[in-house]
Amino acid sequence: MKKDICDRIFTFSVRIVKLCQFLDDKPGVGRTLAQQLLRSGTSIGANVEEAQAAQSKADFISKLMIALKESRETRYWLRLLIATEIVPQERISQLQTEAEELTKILGAIIISTKSPT
Repeated sequence: MKKDICDRIFTFSVRIVKLCQFLDDKPGVGRTLAQQLLRSGTSIGANVEEAQAAQSKADFISKLMIALKESRETRYWLRLLIATEIVPQERISQLQTEAEELTKILGAIIISTKSPT
C-alpha cells in the first residue's frame, strides 16, 4: 500500500480527534456521539497500519475490510451529526467528503488485491 494513503488516513484521524475534542467540550448528546465517532474514525488508520504488517494476503484483506467497515461507520456518525444539527454541515463537509473518498479508496484496494494477478 502506498505511503500517501497511509498519511492521508492519519491526517483524517487527526481531524476526527480534533472534531471530537470540540464535541466533548459541549454538553449533551454530542459527547456520546463523539465517543462513537472517535472509535470508528481512528480505527480506520489503526487497521490500515496493521494491514502493513499482514502475515498473508488474506490477513491484509481482512484488516482492510475492517478499516472499510469503520470508514462506513464514520460516514454514518458524520451524517448523523449534520442531520441532528449538532454540528453545522459547513463545519464538517470537508471531513465528510474525505470519509467518502477514503471509503472508495479502501474498497478499490480490497477489490484489486482480491483479483487474480
